Amino acid sequence: MEKILVSACLLGEACRYDAGSKPCPRVIALKEKYELIPVCPEQAGGLPTPRTPSEIVGERVLMKDGTDVTENYKKGAEYALHLAKENNCTVAVLKEKSPSCGKGLIHNGRFDGGMTEGNGITTALLTAHGITVLGESEIEELM
Repeated sequence: MEKILVSACLLGEACRYDAGSKPCPRVIALKEKYELIPVCPEQAGGLPTPRTPSEIVGERVLMKDGTDVTENYKKGAEYALHLAKENNCTVAVLKEKSPSCGKGLIHNGRFDGGMTEGNGITTALLTAHGITVLGESEIEELM
């Protein structure tokens, strides 16, 4: 069975910044066809749950209080890449809009709910290594 890397929050794990999850029934249903490999890059990078919200600001990842967590995000992205390679994952389904997992559209770095074009830290790294990243709204081709 082919393996797919998946944001743990989409599978119902309470790992988001607010200690919540974003279970996505369509993503969870992929387990009928694929082996799902859960990952939370923020936790893997050493950040606690719950944690202060973070956004990409220029070349850095900052918490709303100004704390620089760029290295945590890079460490978590490296872990996600390692996990994908270890499991021969060529596809990842990641949480849209996230500073680590977002694809194509992420929060704008002003903590005002606005969005901007761009990719999260993990998405950028996985993509650079040839792994196809899909957001949860883009999984039709996997169904």
